[in-house]
Amino acid sequence: MSFRLAAYAVCIEGRRVLLARHVPPEGESCWTLPGGRVEHAEDPFDAVIQEVAEETGCDAVVERLLGVDSRVIPAAERAIAGRPEHQNVGVFYRVRITGGRLRPESNGEIAESVWTPIADVARVRRSSLVDVGLSLARTLPATCRVAAVPVGGLIQH
Repeated sequence: MSFRLAAYAVCIEGRRVLLARHVPPEGESCWTLPGGRVEHAEDPFDAVIQEVAEETGCDAVVERLLGVDSRVIPAAERAIAGRPEHQNVGVFYRVRITGGRLRPESNGEIAESVWTPIADVARVRRSSLVDVGLSLARTLPATCRVAAVPVGGLIQH
């Protein structure tokens, strides 16, 4: 089984959420939240700010912890055949953009970042991380546990 600890930014302004189009070397592109792997000995709080800057070109501040989501993706459901079962533990933060300009990630897998009307999110090809993050953002106060999010038609990241 593979394992990944990651930190994700839920950036909401008005009725829009900031999404990033992930274009992996293998497989199809999909929309996701800014964020990514937390390196060994790195604090997830610091990681999410760094990931937002790298992937979107924007400066950000963490407003609050939204919650933690842990899910196991069976090998048969992985986007790329032949990969082992995978556990992803995601730490989700409510983040506010404070400056910078949206741009593609330099030498990375994020082709673009856009402010997307929340009402339009259901119509885009997206990672289940988007639905988890939006679900946590609507849950006040944060329970630190996410109810099951349907993954039919969503990409497991």
